[in-house]
Amino acid sequence: MGDFILTLPAIAALRKNFPDAFLEVLGYPHIAQLALAGGLVDRVESIGARALAGFFARGGELAEELVDYFSEFDLIISYLYDPDQIFSTNVSRCTQAQFIAGPHRPKEGTAIHAAQLYLKPLERLAIFDADPIPRLRMGTDSDAVSPLFRNGNDRVLALHPGSGGEHKNWPEAKWAELLQNLINQTAFNILLVGGEAEGERLQRLAAALPPARSRVAQSRPLPELAQMLQQCARFIGHDSGISHLAAAVGLPGLLLWGETTEEIWRPPSDKMTILRHSDGLPDLPVNQVLDKIMLLAVI
Repeated sequence: MGDFILTLPAIAALRKNFPDAFLEVLGYPHIAQLALAGGLVDRVESIGARALAGFFARGGELAEELVDYFSEFDLIISYLYDPDQIFSTNVSRCTQAQFIAGPHRPKEGTAIHAAQLYLKPLERLAIFDADPIPRLRMGTDSDAVSPLFRNGNDRVLALHPGSGGEHKNWPEAKWAELLQNLINQTAFNILLVGGEAEGERLQRLAAALPPARSRVAQSRPLPELAQMLQQCARFIGHDSGISHLAAAVGLPGLLLWGETTEEIWRPPSDKMTILRHSDGLPDLPVNQVLDKIMLLAVI
C-alpha cells in the first residue's frame, strides 16, 4: 500500500495535465480503489486477473479480451518489475500506445525519495514540476464519516501499532504502556487501526482501554479507513502503508522509525515527525514517545 500511495503524485500530475483524459489503474483493487475514491482516476482494473498470465511469459498466448483492452489506451505507464521487458513486449503486440517504463522500486543507497523517483517517467511527457506530496481527499458520503465516538469528544488520536514486518514494530508492551499514559494524561479518544498483519494485537491492546474512549478499526476497506483517519486530530505509527495513508489525508503525527532508509521511504509530508533511537527501535523509551506526542498535541 505504501508504494502505491507514493505513486499518487504521478497519478495526480497526469490528472492535472490531462484533465479530459480517461485515467485507469491496473493494479490490486483493494489498494488502487484509494485513487478512485479520491477522484484521481476513472476506473480500476485488477492486475490479478488470470487472463493476464500470458503477458508475463515470453511469447505468451494473449487473451483476446486483454488484447482489446490494451488497444484502447494511448499512453501506458508501467511500474511493474519487468527487467527482461517481457510485459512491455507483449503489450506492444496489442497496441500502438506510447509505453513508458517506470522504476519498480528505488534502489537502496539512492539519494532520491520514492515519490520523486516515481515522478521521473513523467518527464518524458514534459511534466517537470509536479507536486511530490501524496494527497487524498475523500468524500463524505460513507457511514465512516459519522462521529467516531458518542461521548462528545471529537479529539481522536489514531494509532497503528503494527506494520508489514515485525522488525519495523515498537514492542507491544511499550504500546500498551503508552496507551495507558495517553488515557490517564490526555483527553484524547483512541482509534486503534490495523489490518491482518496485526492479528490479535489490536484486540489485546484495546482490552485494557475504557470502551467509551477507544475503538478498533481492523481490516476496513481502505477508502473507509481513509475517511476515518480524516476525522482524527493526530496519528502515531511505524514505517507502514497506513502511516502513508494517514499522511496523504493530511494528518500530523509521529512515526516510530526503525532501520528503513528514511530519505527514501518516509511519508514526504512535513506534518509527520520521525522519532528514532540510536540503539534501535525496541530501545525507544515510552516517556520519550509520550513527551513528543504531548508536544505535537499542542501545536
